[in-house]
Amino acid sequence: MLFDLVATIIKMAVFLGVLMGAIAPLMVWVERRGAGLMQDRPGPNRLGPWGLFQPLADVFKFFFKEDLTPALADRWLFLAAPALALIPALTTFVFIPFGPDVEVAGRMVPLVVSDADAGVLLFLAIASLGVYSLILAGYASNNKFSLLGGIRASAQLISYELAMALAVLAVLIPVGSFHLGRVVDYQHGLWNVVPQFLGFVVFLVAAFAETNRLPFDLPEAESELVAGFHTEYSAMRFAAFFTGEYVAMTTISALAATLYFGGWSLFGFPEWAAGALAGLVGPFWLWMGLIGLGVLLAKTSVFLFFFVWVRWTFLRFRYDQLMRLGWKVLMPLALVNLIAVAAATVAGWL
Repeated sequence: MLFDLVATIIKMAVFLGVLMGAIAPLMVWVERRGAGLMQDRPGPNRLGPWGLFQPLADVFKFFFKEDLTPALADRWLFLAAPALALIPALTTFVFIPFGPDVEVAGRMVPLVVSDADAGVLLFLAIASLGVYSLILAGYASNNKFSLLGGIRASAQLISYELAMALAVLAVLIPVGSFHLGRVVDYQHGLWNVVPQFLGFVVFLVAAFAETNRLPFDLPEAESELVAGFHTEYSAMRFAAFFTGEYVAMTTISALAATLYFGGWSLFGFPEWAAGALAGLVGPFWLWMGLIGLGVLLAKTSVFLFFFVWVRWTFLRFRYDQLMRLGWKVLMPLALVNLIAVAAATVAGWL
């Protein structure tokens, strides 16, 4: 039990360090710098080389800003909402595998924080709790614009979660398991994006809506709702919402890479690793973990850049267009994809 506890703590520390110490601050810079490049303007270029220290300046700015709570707000719910934005986003990453099972001190250790048989279901269930932070923030602020943003968030996420769940279910049918490690193993010959490209498109569009990113940022919609659900927030509470958004983007990108692009596997890894890594300094399991994590992060980074690219390319939908796309386009496409994959699996083609 002590061995398992230590292994779990180490894996959690790695993920928290990557998410909070690297990806979230780096995405702040990529968002601004990418916007500058795409819109032909400088972006951050004063603090450090290429403006790399800009995220640090933002953190200090939020630390020293005045932290305000509206007099008529529901204080406890108002304080709880930013924390609820971070917790589901950080928790879901524990189900993403970042390498094969390795032998450590004579025991097989899965390179995933929580090796759950129902990993996909747990991921989707916990990720869906993130909407409560937006609803609570909108309701507790006692602000009509915030309340409208919270109501929009609840309707939007419920609508697009259905299409996403059907797309994920189609991936699991030929695998025959809810275990994300089995999904990766199934793709060693051919990535799922090839036979299930329609399902991947549905999943990708729903992912934008799930993370409230443009062109689906209707819960914020500053031109309509001032800033939507977080209008009344300031200082680090305001920063917590956007940190949660970037972490949620990372986890949904990692899930997309795992479901459709082979996860941590690439070009026959880990089959060739046993011989290639034998002469390197350090334990074999450490190199396997680093390579698997590096491959997963590389694939995740491609999706994160795509999130930024789409944000600074497309305009925001109207709310009726958003709902029409979710119910009248994505849902039928997800059902068609699910039926086609089920039929192909029964016929032995997948």
